[in-house]
Amino acid sequence: MSGGGCSVRAIWILTPHDTVAFSRRFAVVEKRWRASWEAEGVGGGEGDRLGAAAATPPQLPADYEVAAAFAERRKRFAAMPLVLQSAYSVADACRPVTIFFIAFQEGTARGSGIRTSLSSVGSDSWVDDPITRHVISLHIDKEESDGFMIWPVVLQKRGGYYVLVLPMVDPVSFRAYENLLERPDCGSSAKENGNLSSILLNLPCITGAFMVAHVIGDIITGDTAEPEVIVNSGPSVGGLLDSLTGSIGISARSKPIAAPVAAPTASVSSPVGAAQSESLKGGLRPFDKELLRNFIIGAMPFGTPQDLNYTNVTSIKTTGFSGDPLPTDQKQPAWKPYLYKGRQRILFSSLETINAALYDRDDVPDFLSVSGQVTCRAELEGLPDVSLPLTGLETAHVEVSSFHHCVQASEPTDNKQTLVFQPPLGNFVLMHYQAPCNIAPPVKGFYQLSMVSENEGAFLFKLTLMEGYKSPFTMEFCMITMPFSRRRVASYEGNPSIGTVSMTEHSIEWRIVSSGRGLSGRSIEATFPGTVKFLPRTTQRTNSSFRSVSSITYAEDSDSEQDNVKNGASLDDYIMENINKDLQAVDLEDPLSWQAYNYAKVSFKITGGTLSGLTLDPKSINIYPTVKAPAEHSMQASSGDYILWNTLGKCPTAALPREL
Repeated sequence: MSGGGCSVRAIWILTPHDTVAFSRRFAVVEKRWRASWEAEGVGGGEGDRLGAAAATPPQLPADYEVAAAFAERRKRFAAMPLVLQSAYSVADACRPVTIFFIAFQEGTARGSGIRTSLSSVGSDSWVDDPITRHVISLHIDKEESDGFMIWPVVLQKRGGYYVLVLPMVDPVSFRAYENLLERPDCGSSAKENGNLSSILLNLPCITGAFMVAHVIGDIITGDTAEPEVIVNSGPSVGGLLDSLTGSIGISARSKPIAAPVAAPTASVSSPVGAAQSESLKGGLRPFDKELLRNFIIGAMPFGTPQDLNYTNVTSIKTTGFSGDPLPTDQKQPAWKPYLYKGRQRILFSSLETINAALYDRDDVPDFLSVSGQVTCRAELEGLPDVSLPLTGLETAHVEVSSFHHCVQASEPTDNKQTLVFQPPLGNFVLMHYQAPCNIAPPVKGFYQLSMVSENEGAFLFKLTLMEGYKSPFTMEFCMITMPFSRRRVASYEGNPSIGTVSMTEHSIEWRIVSSGRGLSGRSIEATFPGTVKFLPRTTQRTNSSFRSVSSITYAEDSDSEQDNVKNGASLDDYIMENINKDLQAVDLEDPLSWQAYNYAKVSFKITGGTLSGLTLDPKSINIYPTVKAPAEHSMQASSGDYILWNTLGKCPTAALPREL
């Protein structure tokens, strides 16, 4: 079994209220699992460790038993408040602040799976491995008989739901994990045989179960759209007019291209009646169970995953398999269930995101990093092989890269690497990579803000855009946002040297470059001095150094979000929100502590090149068998967490904004 593929015994989707929203069992896999245990002569199977051996392996637990076992596990890992006391902030040693101290009943902070003094024998944290945050065991209690354990259960949380996938494993691997639950020593070396990593490496079903959980999470959240492929829109008039408009900064804009096959997307519309109000009351968006059920039937018949690509599965259901005969010497891959017919071309898009923290200080270095992906859509007839050379590897200093499973990548040599692949139909991500930013920041300068009174602040921006960037680099838009999350903006005064300014309840937005009028072939300087006034506060700061424990809800285990906060918020964010939600504007001598007004966020989009330096040449692409198919390549870079720190802040590295 350990050397084979992946088969799934059962899938459960649980709500934060410890109820089962969806479940699916696979009788064929369960029969195979029971036969393997009986063949090994371990009839008690999963019940041996918790009770006397049974004559036959235990049945899969009922939904309510799984929900109860998972609720008990969450309770064991629940965060418990210990004490709230005064301490001193990093930024100012003279100001006491309230600090949270949290203990976890089992494991360390956020249920990381590391053994502590509170861990118990037989629990996941006793294994002393962080991977037990994602590959867990559940202890099923039985009233009429001894309980038993199910393992390995792959756990993911998406859209507020918990996705649990139980793959089939052989008895030897299960017994090895049982031994880890009772070992007296703490931890194990990476080279030691019998540790959890070595057990999981011999179980390819774990990887398959993660893939199943991931695609189910995509369907739950409605995130089933194909990756974006950008094509440059052709000139509308051409000739002299396009040359003139390009020289003054008006350039043809790129646009996303739709997938060739329209596939239904996961429905996130709420059903009517009581079910809707109950789902929304818990902060959950209901998902289309019928859509998920049909996907499981098509993607993993009888519990064995065949093709987990959502677009492929839905396309097969809509159009059926290809009826065209294949050459006798070719085998149709699983990722291309039907063949393309029509005009042939191949499109590539390099999409990069730059994250930056710019301090404009001699004592604090700036931080810049680029994460990117190359997306592709190959509209090619038959089953051709595509050879794509990548250049600029040494220049880009690519740190991490991963490829689509259809890609065969050569070893990098002489600043080049060749990718050979038989592309699937539709848009797909050819590769992911991470690299430093190898050219100057597209937006640089400084930002200052100081409070002149409790309800008024003076600010100054002095920025340079696109310095050192030559055509065809084009900045399509750029906007600066000054957030004031704990103050309400009453008004502002000031005139920027370029662009327009708008105001929201908690921010000021400065749009330097507007969409539709790109900045290309030149750099500009932009300044914006001004003042901002806030509405007076309506609540007073409490003088007590303690905060009521009963008014705060604590998180449960692992890397899950809180049940009563919006999806996507982390435990750290939630704790900081409770600490800071009633914080007054701090003293004028240090107005910027606790991240109150400490940074401005930059948003922009650049086309025409990559910031990492990793490039590909469409003219060097080879297709075999040779066909006449034009190749196009578009490049786009956008801002992720691009931060200008207030240079007047005392300690800009003491705390990062929530976006980071």
